[in-house]
Amino acid sequence: MQPLQPADLMQPSEPIISVHDVGVQFSRNRRRKRSLRDLLFKGSLGPDTPGEFWPFRNVSFDIAPGESIGVVGRNGAGKSTMLRLIAGVLIPDEGDVTVRAGVAPLIALTGGFEGELSGRENIRLVSGLHGMSEAEIDEAFDEIVEFSEIGDFLDTPYKHYSSGMKVRLAFSVVSRLSEPILLVDEVLAVGDKAFKAKCLKRIDSLLEGGTTLFMVSHSEGPLKRYCKRGLYLNGTGLAFDGPIEEAIDKYERDLGMPTRHVNDDEVIIDDDMADVDV
Repeated sequence: MQPLQPADLMQPSEPIISVHDVGVQFSRNRRRKRSLRDLLFKGSLGPDTPGEFWPFRNVSFDIAPGESIGVVGRNGAGKSTMLRLIAGVLIPDEGDVTVRAGVAPLIALTGGFEGELSGRENIRLVSGLHGMSEAEIDEAFDEIVEFSEIGDFLDTPYKHYSSGMKVRLAFSVVSRLSEPILLVDEVLAVGDKAFKAKCLKRIDSLLEGGTTLFMVSHSEGPLKRYCKRGLYLNGTGLAFDGPIEEAIDKYERDLGMPTRHVNDDEVIIDDDMADVDV
C-alpha cells in the first residue's frame, strides 16, 4: 500500500491552495527589511515610508485540486510575487497562504544547480533537494537525460552549459517531480521551438494526470491552452477572477490593446517585461 500524500489527506471539498486577504509590501529599491516583530505580528508594519508600495492587498481566492489557473497583469502587478508566495519562498506581509500539497516549481528554473558539478551530478543533487529518493532518481535518470537532450555533455561541468542547455536540464528535472501542484512562470519563453513543443506536451501529460496548475504568463497561447480560470492582478489587487478568456480580455482592454488571436503553442513576451520579478 502506497503512503498517503498530502492531497490524499484533504477532504474532497477542501481547496488545495487558499489565499486569504494577502498583501505584500516592497521598496522600489529592494524588499522592505523586516524585524522579528514584523514576522511574529504580520499586519503591524506601521505607515508606509517613501519608496514603499503594495503591488496588491486584500487578495483572496481558493483553488480546488485539479484546477488550471492562469494569472495575467501588467509589469509590477504582482504575478510572480503571488507565485512565490504559493511556492513558499516569500512570506506575505498581510494575510495567509495555505498550500495543502507538494509543489513542483517551474520558476527560477536553474536555482539549486551547482556550476562546478557535472550535469549527471546536478541531476542527482537537485532531484534530491526536491525530495526524490535515490531509488526514484535512479528510475527517472535516463528519462531526464533523454528529455533534456544533453547526453553528449552529461559529464561536462554545468557552468560550461549554454543558457538553453541549463533550462532544458532544469525543466527536465523539475517537471519529473511527482507533486500535486505545478507552478509555471514564463519558462516556455526560453529554448528552441522543438523543445518548447516537448515542454507543452509534458505539461499536457501532467494535467491529464490530475495535477493542479498555477501559471503566470504574458503569453495568450499557453494560458488559453491550459487554463480554464483566470486571475487578473491590476497593480492594486485582484481585479477579476473568472473564465480565462474574460480575464485576458479585461486585462487587454485596460491596457488599450487590440484583440489578438494566437496559437496554443505561441509564446509572446514583451521585451520590457522579460526581467520582471514582481
